[in-house]
Amino acid sequence: MQALKKCLKNTKERHLYPLLISIRNRLEEKISKSLANFLPTHYGWFILFAVCCAGFARQGPAVATLSIFVTPMTVELEWSRTIISGAVSLGGILAALTSPFIGTIVDKHGARFVLCLAISTTAICSIFISFTESILAFYLLFCVARMNFAGPFDLGIYSAINNWFVRLRPQAVSIATLVQMAGLTAMPLIAYAAISFDGWRMGWIIIGATVFVIGFFPNFFLLHRRPEDIGLLPDGGPVKDSSENNKKQVEEPIFSRAEAMKTSAFWFLIIFTALVYPIQAGISLHQAPHLIERGVSAGTATLIISTFSAISGASALFYGLAVRRFGARTNLFVSAICLALGCILMNKVQGSGLGYLAAIFFGLGIGGVLCVLPIIWADYYGRSNFGAIRGVVLTVQVGAQAIGPILSGALRDWTYNYDLSLLVFSFMAILSAFICPLIRPPSH
Repeated sequence: MQALKKCLKNTKERHLYPLLISIRNRLEEKISKSLANFLPTHYGWFILFAVCCAGFARQGPAVATLSIFVTPMTVELEWSRTIISGAVSLGGILAALTSPFIGTIVDKHGARFVLCLAISTTAICSIFISFTESILAFYLLFCVARMNFAGPFDLGIYSAINNWFVRLRPQAVSIATLVQMAGLTAMPLIAYAAISFDGWRMGWIIIGATVFVIGFFPNFFLLHRRPEDIGLLPDGGPVKDSSENNKKQVEEPIFSRAEAMKTSAFWFLIIFTALVYPIQAGISLHQAPHLIERGVSAGTATLIISTFSAISGASALFYGLAVRRFGARTNLFVSAICLALGCILMNKVQGSGLGYLAAIFFGLGIGGVLCVLPIIWADYYGRSNFGAIRGVVLTVQVGAQAIGPILSGALRDWTYNYDLSLLVFSFMAILSAFICPLIRPPSH
């Protein structure tokens, strides 16, 4: 009550929103501390549940989801597929430009604000797309949703996980990766069912509603910036517990963004990111046309792509268990080798057998990249400025993802097949494998 009176006393000097936020934060802190003392498990698992919901909701504006809408929208609105695809690239560019700024906001205010805002705007934009008649309106709405997908969602999800988990970080990240891949599988199916029921406009409404209902409420009510804010430590245990085990839990590196950028590990990780993400995006987009050109039926090509997605998600659990046992660098090396083998086998495809085998190796490689890279960034540079550091990395990552499909498509148009692009991607994967031994833990 004293805190409430103090806030009311200064009402004239403060805006309504900061007043409400101050009251909510004070009440929330007391409730959370009391709740944490009575919970049978570490509160971090509730944080993980919340960000997994955000990761599932994140897939609303995913390329796989958009692909379900391409045919009905182009038929009704008479747009070209190139025009619709351009919204994906423009949204990625916006994410690359804004991520460094959003990362500092996440570090300062926590993941809840960024994730709740991203979830809300993505849901609203998806619903409003159902009313669009002009390409300009579609670009405005989808680019915002796509920017959220590539930037704020990534920063919020992994910042929250890395703040609440240190020793158990690999397991937490692997679970989050698996749930995101489940969302990537489910969202296109939800869109397809809604479109079959009442057209593509209803499909966008259902996607928007799904994003909001699944993502918003768990993150608004459960997320906290750091465990220390409610009297806990990462991986569990109260701050007042001074046991040696808990002391070890919080001993971790602390780097500012400027300090991180002065280390060799930062730039080797940047190079690794710039090499593997064009492969991820380039093959993902052009995998089906390449298989069809090699004589694989459209139905079988779809099953092969589904195999790749399933292996990517399942392998994340394997990497989560292997990171602490064999080291992050070793797991990145294995991921790069799997990517190289996937590219080489994809180049040799003449039937479904090699297609499935290539998809398995490619899935193992992408699963490792998606799971291990967020872990190694947090392990090397700590929790304090993870968002700011990750924001710079996302600029490179999103830019690399934009280059991959363009490079693959341009080489296909030049040579009339995907052989050269797959050779280039194989070389990039092998080069990224040679980078891995050079990525050594930094020191101040």
